Amino acid sequence: MSDAPSLMIEATNLAKRWRNFAAVDDVSFSIPRGQVVAFLGPNGAGKTTTMRLLTGFLAPTSGSARVAGFDVSTQRLEAARRIGYLPENGPLYLDMTPRRLLRFFGEARGMESNRLADRFGQVVALCSLGDVLDKPIQKLSRGYRQRVGMAQALLHEPEVLILDEPTSGLDPNQIRDMRRTIRELGRERTILLSTHILQEVEAVADRILFIHAGKIVFDGSVTDFAARGPSKDEVFHGLTEAKP
Repeated sequence: MSDAPSLMIEATNLAKRWRNFAAVDDVSFSIPRGQVVAFLGPNGAGKTTTMRLLTGFLAPTSGSARVAGFDVSTQRLEAARRIGYLPENGPLYLDMTPRRLLRFFGEARGMESNRLADRFGQVVALCSLGDVLDKPIQKLSRGYRQRVGMAQALLHEPEVLILDEPTSGLDPNQIRDMRRTIRELGRERTILLSTHILQEVEAVADRILFIHAGKIVFDGSVTDFAARGPSKDEVFHGLTEAKP
């Protein structure tokens, strides 16, 4: 453990541009082992693009990203082994059942059969999927699809979790359960989760990164964020109105 990196996520001058539009513009931050960070910002601010850059789903125009010490671009397989990624809307093969999908992801990641069987049972229990294991995913509610996505992200026991709107589409009871799960996972893993729900931040996060127009405009504790205005809503609005 002494050789394990202390910084689990590192973005250095990270940028993604399409022609004249900068979706992510010179973003730099680092997240240490065992921290839960809420990635805040309005729709279109660059949250999802940043997460796709950190996971290797997109290549940066410039800059670099490292996960657990591995460069996501040049050491992609090593970085991917340490990342569990939950996109907002997938990636789920809708014609598969949750059982088949989880086994497919496990086999694709090269998990041995005994370990896969063990982890399968654990994530099914953790994400409460027992009642829908053999139903086609296309027939599941959005909430259940989100749970299947979380299960595949956790299957290989990643050190880093990158979660894009993890409570999207869940009912109030499911939101409470998901937040409890994230808090429990945060005891042993590094988590970056995007959200625009301020209650989510208070419930699960140690720290806030706020992105606006592709730039980080706030990086600090939940307490420091709240201290910037009379309410968290006012702070949110103030940061989105300010010129980055």
